[in-house]
Amino acid sequence: MAGEVDLFLDMMAAERGAARNTLEAYRRDLDDYAGFLGSQGAGPKSATTAVIRDYLADCRSRGLQTASVARRLSAVRQFHRFLYGEGISKDDPAAVLEGPKRGRPLPKTLGMQEVEKLLAVSREGIDDPERPVGDRLRAARLACLLELLYATGLRVSELIALPVAAARRDQRFLVVRGKGNKERIVPLNEAAKEAMVAYLALREAAGLGPSKWLFPSSGESGHLTRQHVGRELKAIAGAAGLPAAKVSPHVLRHAFASHLLQNGADLRAVQQLLGHADIATTQIYTHVLDERLKSLVRDLHPLSGED
Repeated sequence: MAGEVDLFLDMMAAERGAARNTLEAYRRDLDDYAGFLGSQGAGPKSATTAVIRDYLADCRSRGLQTASVARRLSAVRQFHRFLYGEGISKDDPAAVLEGPKRGRPLPKTLGMQEVEKLLAVSREGIDDPERPVGDRLRAARLACLLELLYATGLRVSELIALPVAAARRDQRFLVVRGKGNKERIVPLNEAAKEAMVAYLALREAAGLGPSKWLFPSSGESGHLTRQHVGRELKAIAGAAGLPAAKVSPHVLRHAFASHLLQNGADLRAVQQLLGHADIATTQIYTHVLDERLKSLVRDLHPLSGED
């Protein structure tokens, strides 16, 4: 089955522009599926609808959550659709299967005051000439990461891959290459621009050489990793008195979207800023607003306490 999976992943990369992380996730799911087929004496060309149902039941018996089972079924469906479309298989045994029903969870987010607290704590000590320049630089980098995440709603993978040219003094917009290799334009606010300028000035003061990346590192990619950014945000959350589990790059992306909508932004505009291909993905944030509006009516309406 390895050969068929490789062909499928090549198609996903070439025709759909799937990112590396997406391809790796598909490979893990399909490797798991291949292992089950092998245990049943079957292969991708001989798999039946009943065998795929047995695989899904096996996933559930191993304790996989509904969302994980749904994701694996999605991978299996697309795989078999590809095999049938390419004439590798005579039929598509997954076509008639429906995914498990699951409620869509509300995104975790932060209140505006919580974000302001994170930003305030991250700025502490940056301008203190008594502190070693290395400490000031690390603080300035973290403040820059936070400002950019909250000002733009970038995915963390998009943030760490920003070129140093993004910090030009006259820069008003970022050109971001997102999922599916699609480009979008995201405006920059003054706070984010100032944070980038201050951070690069401290890099220069520390005697660090030029880099093509805004957030360089000595790792294989040449820039910070998603994991490193996540750890830094957990640390600053603790310093700000917030639960570490409540703060992550994706939570700040959610905060960006939720706060824009709370302040009257158009849903379509937020969709474009986030780089969502489907507005249905963006609409999840309207549920956050629904809960807020319900609270306002419950707490503030003059008749809310009457029977």
